[in-house]
Amino acid sequence: MSPRQALLGRIVADSTDRIGWLRARAQGVTATDVAKLSTPASVQAAVKAKFQGSRFGGSAFTEHGKVREPHIARWVLEQHGIHSSSQLFHAAGDRRHLATPDGVGFLHNGEPMLAEIKTTVKPFRTVPRPYLRQIWWQQYVLGAERTLFVWEEHRDFVPVHSEPQCRWIERDEKEVAKLVGLANQLLDGIAARLAIEVEPW
Repeated sequence: MSPRQALLGRIVADSTDRIGWLRARAQGVTATDVAKLSTPASVQAAVKAKFQGSRFGGSAFTEHGKVREPHIARWVLEQHGIHSSSQLFHAAGDRRHLATPDGVGFLHNGEPMLAEIKTTVKPFRTVPRPYLRQIWWQQYVLGAERTLFVWEEHRDFVPVHSEPQCRWIERDEKEVAKLVGLANQLLDGIAARLAIEVEPW
């Protein structure tokens, strides 16, 4: 089996089926979760959030990002050959480790390369750490070595530049190992809280 076939066999859900996608995401740790994990306190906050759910209903900025993402994704495909993706994957070694990258492409040897798309009102001199954590987690889950980080800066929701800006992010095994450890702490915390909640009186 080729790396591409093996990866496609690890698809859990598709965000075009939003209910099924959300249910599948709730069964594990996603890149969105991992982006917030950096300390023991952040793990505990993430455990709490898993049970309380998010109160964030979106904003004009997130809606702008949703509108712009397909346009940016077309540029990524034209310039770098990475296709837009809406699929949720699980890691080869743990089905609870999940990620939905914005783009997935394949090299000639079948190995994946990824894309992550953002819109921003601030120029990025360096890639923000939460985005790096998200990218490294996606690389781990899909078995990728590189991700094209693509961002479009805007002012009052009008793009500043004629084309998005981008930068390749290489996989960092040391950072991946840290994230896997934090993610497993999150899963352990969720399991412990579930055990308390279902314990009979």
